[in-house]
Amino acid sequence: GAGGKGVWGVPGSELLEEYVEDANDPNYDSEAVNGDVEFKQVIVEADPEDIVRKSEPVILEYFEHGDTNAAAEDLLEFVTASRSHLVCETIIEIALDHKPSHCEMASVLISDLYGRVFSAKDIAYAFERLLEKLPDLVLDTPEAAVLMSNFIARCVADDCLPPKFVQSKTGADLNSSARQAINRAETLLSMKQGLVRLDNIWGVGGGIRPVKSLIRQIQLLLKEYLTSGDLAEAMRCVRDLEVPHFHHELVYETVLLAVEAINSSVEEQLCTFLAELRRCVIVTPDQMDRGFLRVLEDMSDIVLDVPLAYIMLDRFVERCQLRFRLGDHVLARMPTRGRKRFVSEGDGGLIKDHALKLRE
Repeated sequence: GAGGKGVWGVPGSELLEEYVEDANDPNYDSEAVNGDVEFKQVIVEADPEDIVRKSEPVILEYFEHGDTNAAAEDLLEFVTASRSHLVCETIIEIALDHKPSHCEMASVLISDLYGRVFSAKDIAYAFERLLEKLPDLVLDTPEAAVLMSNFIARCVADDCLPPKFVQSKTGADLNSSARQAINRAETLLSMKQGLVRLDNIWGVGGGIRPVKSLIRQIQLLLKEYLTSGDLAEAMRCVRDLEVPHFHHELVYETVLLAVEAINSSVEEQLCTFLAELRRCVIVTPDQMDRGFLRVLEDMSDIVLDVPLAYIMLDRFVERCQLRFRLGDHVLARMPTRGRKRFVSEGDGGLIKDHALKLRE
């Protein structure tokens, strides 16, 4: 057995015995006794400047990918409960300097972070701080008071902010800009079916819009450009669409319009339009090539409505090649049918005159 007189016991049994310090022991150290020591968890609060500094890249990255869950996980790594109002405050301040579509994304982010990163009290405190410094924000963003009222009304509609917040501020002593924001928010909330309408308070922009609506806007943009000839305005309108992933549709509609126009001046104008998109790096080479490839795939249907479609496409591609470079895979898929349809052996390989009698 492991026990008994004169044995050491089971290996490890010495760890089970409670060691008692002997106060009479010459080596006894009263300061080394830990019997009355109590350990408590200490949470080190980050500085407000650090919270804001770390939040900014997370919010800007969210504006790129739109994933609220990923943004919440990143924020929870450094945000504590007592500093969470700073996150809400930073989200709104950054959104004020961006487009309406980003303001919509900011409202969605606040709604999704509610109850996870910050509470209704945190959101209310953030708005109180923003209202106090609204006169300074107006200097950089003149419409900040209107935007702030939109954010307040939207948070109430999303049940992130109690309606009494706006009511309590109605009679409070506020600066002129804050007073304007509160009065407008109260008006928005008191409108008939106001809470329902506030879902679209920022409008519908960017990739949120339906595809048919985007196509219609692209077509109107191109027609307006052909009418006015204002290239800079056309570039601004393309940027305002905020759909870089859908630029292949813009290229598709442009090439299709050039093919259907059968007019060299229109072709030159549309070629200039595409060349400027490439020069300003608004449309990437990949999106440009995808647009041309989509036209090539639909040529069998396009030619039913435009009998000269093949030769028009061939002429437009040659014109574009003089202004910018298309991908080799686009050029490789260009059909030779366009020239063959208007060439006969008796013509010595020349294109017939009637094929070139196009409206100039």
